[in-house]
Amino acid sequence: MAKIILTGDRPTGKLHVGHYVGSLKRRVELQNSGEYDQIFIMIADAQALTDNADTPEKVRQNIIEVALDYLSAGLDPAKSTLFIQSQIPELCELSFYYMNLVTVSRLQRNPTVKAEIQMRNFETSIPVGFFTYPISQAADITAFQATTVPVGEDQMPMIEQAREIVHKFNSVYGETLTMPDILLPDNKACLRLPGTDGKAKMSKSLGNCIYLSDTAEDVRKKIMSMFTDPNHLRVEDPGQVEGNPVFIYLDAFCKDEHFQKFLPEYPDLDALKAHYTRGGLGDVKVKKFLNNVLQDELAPIRERRKEFEKDIPAVYQMLEEGSRKAKAVAAQTLAQVKRAMKINYFEDQALIEEQAKRFQS
Repeated sequence: MAKIILTGDRPTGKLHVGHYVGSLKRRVELQNSGEYDQIFIMIADAQALTDNADTPEKVRQNIIEVALDYLSAGLDPAKSTLFIQSQIPELCELSFYYMNLVTVSRLQRNPTVKAEIQMRNFETSIPVGFFTYPISQAADITAFQATTVPVGEDQMPMIEQAREIVHKFNSVYGETLTMPDILLPDNKACLRLPGTDGKAKMSKSLGNCIYLSDTAEDVRKKIMSMFTDPNHLRVEDPGQVEGNPVFIYLDAFCKDEHFQKFLPEYPDLDALKAHYTRGGLGDVKVKKFLNNVLQDELAPIRERRKEFEKDIPAVYQMLEEGSRKAKAVAAQTLAQVKRAMKINYFEDQALIEEQAKRFQS
């Protein structure tokens, strides 16, 4: 069986470092590993419209932002197919058929959907499209017969629901769809990077993000104002590492070579944590080190983005070509689905001949 990846992001804003360590960096590594036969990276604009239907320009403007973030992070159109969700109408048709396999109560139990509804204060005024986006996501995954879906921890319930849909479809109509597996970040700190304000999740809507496209100065300012241990008031005070956003970021980004380069008095992160825990290490020094680490990681991304920004029409052309390729693959899956559901009336010559004989007899 071919090994295929499908993953993507909603174009509701520029991508931030949470996206990067949670999924994007891993996608680039998987792309360059040579282990996968096909890799599909989707800009999920149709999904973004489920809760931005009244602000379509917001989604429209951010298509190019996400595409630039993808390319600057290292995704290569020669190795991965980058496409726009709304340009693949087959995904809508697959979603329509899958809706018959999922109950309303099952959608209501989806933890990700419940959390997102609460965060957006939808309460009972939930757009149907938003409510059913686990079904849409299942269509996205199965359209490309994806075997692997690299996402963050918060998406686990979504993948589980996609697997349920695949199982139900194959049970009813015969083995047609591929069962996908989730691929989580191997670094636990990357599962869900907190916001710079200490909130549990980095979120564009909360304004607590460090963006991949931020200038070096913007990154520095955001890091130096980051939330830390509120009880670490003086340098000599013992500090808490657990739950401290600065150290969570260091867990996600820091490598031993960063100490050799920027903080040689410590051999590794464990030694830095030990000093902070026993007291005698100030937040400013730790934040300056984190700034150096993040600048080291983001500088190449920032430089590549500048190059891609010089030819925006070429980026749109790349997306158009990727969407054309993705549409052809999704069309093949849709044909298989319709064949399995026995709604491929006009290509089923045996059915036509059978009905002709029935009425002639």
